[in-house]
Amino acid sequence: MKSVSIVRMAPSRRAGQEGVPLSQLPPLSLYVHLPWCLKKCPYCDFNSHEWRREEGSPPTLPAALEQRYLDALQADLEASLPLIWGRGVQTVFIGGGTPSLFSPAAIEALLAMIRARVRLVPEAEITLEANPGSFETGRFAGFARAGVTRLSIGVQSFDDGLLRAIGRVHDAAQAHAAVQEASRHFATFNIDLMYALPGQSMAALDRDLDQALAYQPPHLSCYHLPLEPTALFAKYPPAVPDEDLAADMQDRVEARLAQAGLQHYEISAYARPGHRARHNLNYWQFGDYLGIGAGAHGKLSFHHGIVRYARFKQPQRFIEAALAGGAVEEERRLLPADLPFEFMLNALRLIDGVPATMFEERTGLAVTAIATAMSRAAEQGLVDADPARIQATPRGLQFLNDLQARFLDDDARSA
Repeated sequence: MKSVSIVRMAPSRRAGQEGVPLSQLPPLSLYVHLPWCLKKCPYCDFNSHEWRREEGSPPTLPAALEQRYLDALQADLEASLPLIWGRGVQTVFIGGGTPSLFSPAAIEALLAMIRARVRLVPEAEITLEANPGSFETGRFAGFARAGVTRLSIGVQSFDDGLLRAIGRVHDAAQAHAAVQEASRHFATFNIDLMYALPGQSMAALDRDLDQALAYQPPHLSCYHLPLEPTALFAKYPPAVPDEDLAADMQDRVEARLAQAGLQHYEISAYARPGHRARHNLNYWQFGDYLGIGAGAHGKLSFHHGIVRYARFKQPQRFIEAALAGGAVEEERRLLPADLPFEFMLNALRLIDGVPATMFEERTGLAVTAIATAMSRAAEQGLVDADPARIQATPRGLQFLNDLQARFLDDDARSA
């Protein structure tokens, strides 16, 4: 098998700047990417690849493909171990694609491989993404026995017409069956819902919320239909609710979920006490994560600075590269000028914000690096004026993209 070279991304903006030393390392998570799905959704811009099964065959991958990919994941993880020696892993997130296409036996083997090579902390959160279209009776129970502690179910809607409009492979009956099964086998699980769907009315949104809340989910992610530039919907945009109706829908979601006892803690995430997504919180608090698998991204901190990594995207290319000892396609050290935006892009998503000291701990920069931009944003009512916290106001959350962009670079901060 031929060797694979690493393509190193050019330093961004200011060549010659070195990384900023860190006094301590942040929490570490592990992300595992399983790239196949039954069908590419027209709004999806994730690294997912259709697996074409024979008509009538079960929604699971062939055993030989599962094993070859698991072998590649093992090689990828083992090659990365020197980067994380001695660090405990707080959470594991198995995303995709549709990870639930993998059999429970394959997921059990994957987690056993991980446990044998990294130090998972006691009570580590282990999340698996699952789609109702890959649901079979007993499958979710098998994932629970394999060691998965949290399931995230991509329902998106309980309305057959809306599901067809966004190209989902499951129907409402499958969505209900998947949530019912998850509630039987997992103490904590998440339901994904979307709003502002093609042809969706406020009444239809209320029906979706009614049906989701009937299951008393510990966690609910509710977000606006994404229209990403690389997705099919960008080329063939559907007729969706206008901005005013979409804003009213967001207000309705927030009010209904608050009334149901779900706390709004991130721009699109709601949870009951004790059920916040710990893996995602680590992202939003600018923690570290090792990413393995096709197209997986990672961010790792060292005492001399912070580095981002990306794996080869195409599954076969990734498998070959990982087995040859070189799954990393891109590597980039973050420069001091990158860090304010990188941190704020995540932290400002949190409804309660973060302590200002976290900026210094996670970036190595003094909080004065963002003082001018924070002061101007506070004057305009976009962030809380308390210097001890970094927190967007309700107005700031309404204009979050604009607020985050203020921290891009010196030019943006002086605008």
